Formats: sequence, structure tokens, C-alpha cells
Amino acid sequence: MSDVTTTEQPQFPQLNKPAPAFNAPTTHGPKTLEDYKGKWLILFSHPADFTPVCTTEFMAFAQNEDRFKALNTELLGLSIDSHYAHIAWVRNIKEKFGIEVNFPIIADLSMDVAKAYGMIQPGASDTSAVRATFIIDPEGILRAMVYYPMTNGRSIEEFVRLITALQTSDAHGVATPENWHPGDKVIVPPPATAQAADARMGEGFETTDWYFSKKEL
Repeated sequence: MSDVTTTEQPQFPQLNKPAPAFNAPTTHGPKTLEDYKGKWLILFSHPADFTPVCTTEFMAFAQNEDRFKALNTELLGLSIDSHYAHIAWVRNIKEKFGIEVNFPIIADLSMDVAKAYGMIQPGASDTSAVRATFIIDPEGILRAMVYYPMTNGRSIEEFVRLITALQTSDAHGVATPENWHPGDKVIVPPPATAQAADARMGEGFETTDWYFSKKEL
């Protein structure tokens, strides 16, 4: 019987852990995760270039790029296509729809990045990346990930909202309720001790019960 103990590594990236490093060719030259240190990053995959749902998503990301930049957030696309296909598709979007895609797109023919991020889902596709979206903070920590089916496009508006909510939580040590937007009340972390719970009602928050309190920012 062997004395060696092995620990199985997780197949997919994990929240609040370092995002998988990469060094990949893109339409803007080689890019690494380290290139984005100090900024938030939305890394998102799509099944294939020159497909209609993906085209709508890329146009929406492109049209909202300034909003993301205002949140210190960069965009980085990915599919298992060549950078030549990416360049042709970006040029086609500009020609046919009048929208410029100015952010880089990873050419992941080796599927190395897609596999590291769990973008290949055997139940959906063995050779294409599903619609996966990863939000990575300025320290390279994976803060959120969202997977969509091949058939349905994402809501870019939700990613703007989520980035804003994450930054608000980090800045103020609070949580945000369902569908929170700037100007809405935030949730105060619940007390961690019985003594703190007894004191909560007198702390000046909008308290419904000891575990549920809101406040204005």
C-alpha cells in the first residue's frame, strides 16, 4: 500500500482564488493575466466567430466599453478560433453594423485558456467554448463567474451592474441586495455574536430583525 497521498486539483477555477494565469495570442498581440494587474477584467468566451448570437454580444460589449473603462475595467474576449478569423469578424462587424470592437480577443486554438477556465462543457460542447464570463479583480482574484447556454445571449447590463456592486462592497464593507443599483440602500453585515445581535436594534440602521439591516451609503 502506497504512503503517497495525492490531492485532486479542482477542474475549474474557484471564486476568491487566483484566476488561472495565461499567456495568449490576441488580436492586439500577446496578452497575459499580469497585464491587467491594477484593473478589473471581464474575460468572456463565445462559441464561435461569425455566429449571430455572439455578434450581438460583441456589439453590446463594444458599445458599453466606455462604461466599463469608467469602472477601471477592461474587456477580453476568447473563442477557439484563429486570430485571423477574429480580425475578419471584427472587420465584418464594423462593415455590416457600423460598430467598432476595440478590445482584444484571445485566439485559443490550443484550448489551453478555455480548459483552464472551464469554458469547455462536455454536456454542451466538446470543441467550442460556452458563453462563460469571469470577473477578475485588480489583484488577479476571481470574484464572479457566470455560464450561459450556447443558445442564449448574455445581458451586458448585468455585468456593468455586478462590477459596480462588487466595487461598492469592497469600498464600504457591505453587501448588496437583489438587483441593487447605485443609490439603493445596501445591506449591513449581520452581527457575528449574540451580544452584537442584542445591540443591533440600537445602532441606527434600518433594521427589520437582528440579521437584516440596511443603510444609505
